[in-house]
Amino acid sequence: MAKDGKKMSVMQLTIITAINMMGSGIIMLPTNLAQVGTMSILSWVVTATGAMCLAYAFSRAGMYTKKSGGMGGYAEYSYGKAGSFMANYTYGVSLVIANAAIAISAVGYAAVLFHWHLSPVEVAIGTIITLWLATVLNFGGAKITGKISSFTVWGVIIPIVVIAIGGWFFFSGTMYVNAWNPHHLSFFNGISKSISITLWAFLGLESASANMDSVENPKKNVPIAVLGGTIGAAIMYIISTNIMQGIVPNSVLASSNAPFGVAFSQMFNPTIGSIVLALMVISCFGSLLGWQFTIAEVFRSSAVEGYFPKVFGKVVGNGTPIIGMVIITTLQSLLSLMTISPSLSKQFTVLVNLAVVTNVIPYLLSMGALKTMQLDAKVSPKSMKITNAIAMVAAIYSLYALYAVGFSELAYGSLVTFAGWILYGIVSHRFDLKPEGQK
Repeated sequence: MAKDGKKMSVMQLTIITAINMMGSGIIMLPTNLAQVGTMSILSWVVTATGAMCLAYAFSRAGMYTKKSGGMGGYAEYSYGKAGSFMANYTYGVSLVIANAAIAISAVGYAAVLFHWHLSPVEVAIGTIITLWLATVLNFGGAKITGKISSFTVWGVIIPIVVIAIGGWFFFSGTMYVNAWNPHHLSFFNGISKSISITLWAFLGLESASANMDSVENPKKNVPIAVLGGTIGAAIMYIISTNIMQGIVPNSVLASSNAPFGVAFSQMFNPTIGSIVLALMVISCFGSLLGWQFTIAEVFRSSAVEGYFPKVFGKVVGNGTPIIGMVIITTLQSLLSLMTISPSLSKQFTVLVNLAVVTNVIPYLLSMGALKTMQLDAKVSPKSMKITNAIAMVAAIYSLYALYAVGFSELAYGSLVTFAGWILYGIVSHRFDLKPEGQK
């Protein structure tokens, strides 16, 4: 716990919260949004509202919980150890899938930067190489990984800020209006088609309350910082991706593997575009580096809890769970081969949808447990009503996001989730069978 003199202000925590969300998730978003058209701004509005409700609910959960383990600890209040296991399991699976998508983003930008024309199989191989490189570099421990990631994230943030502010000078209102609905989608389908990709940009907001012990007056400032950070990220996302659709022709943007590079080349020149490409590749790899370590830590802590096999809990001298990292990266490599698609953008979208499906499960469990958590913490009835109402909106949005990903991805994600119940059955005796003689 930080000493009072060294605690963060509400502004510092707000900035950190926004930066944590504005990682590599956005760098392929403009391409996927352009495939819907500029009407995707409606999806941003819906998702930003849902994300703010989720962020607020998680900020309250972080203050009221007496259990460790993040979303797993939250779920345990209403669903017991089975719910805690499922929250940890599905969250772990979602991170495994999400990192494969981040690696594909890095490969896509690198291919454009170095003028490589990669086949779908070569994209998969490049993704696997990128994943293993990030894993091996993580063998040095968390300290090195943290330093690299905190530096490289600016490779994404700087171009986003530049295009959000300076892009207006290159913006064509006519181009933007003409790209409103290029595929003549219905109003509801147009919004639903890009819900999952916009939610993808906010994944990680559940960790926003992790710095509670390091901020001044947390009961007041954490909700402010969480909402402020989410609103800030939403504004930057909405402005930057929509400005790009008024700078780059829709057909060009929709088929690009490196949309930010294309936008900066259009705004300035190919050299500037190449510099942005390089920044994005570095940032994306730095983000991948940090998240690969985070995944291993999620699996390690779950192994310590008795949920996952003990092999994931084994660490070397510097505290790094190397064996777990190797197993996880092997699974990601298989996933990269299994999701080979005609285009890099298509493979990215498939992985994003699968990641969203599995990540929403612990969201739902956490929202469902919030009332019990508040009753246990003896929260005032008035405060409970407000929080429960917001949590209900967040849960409804989460269910809508599951519907919007499409039934194919929902089916695959459900199979993975159902498998979790079988896996829990294998370890449930550790929690559900009491020692002989104990009631």
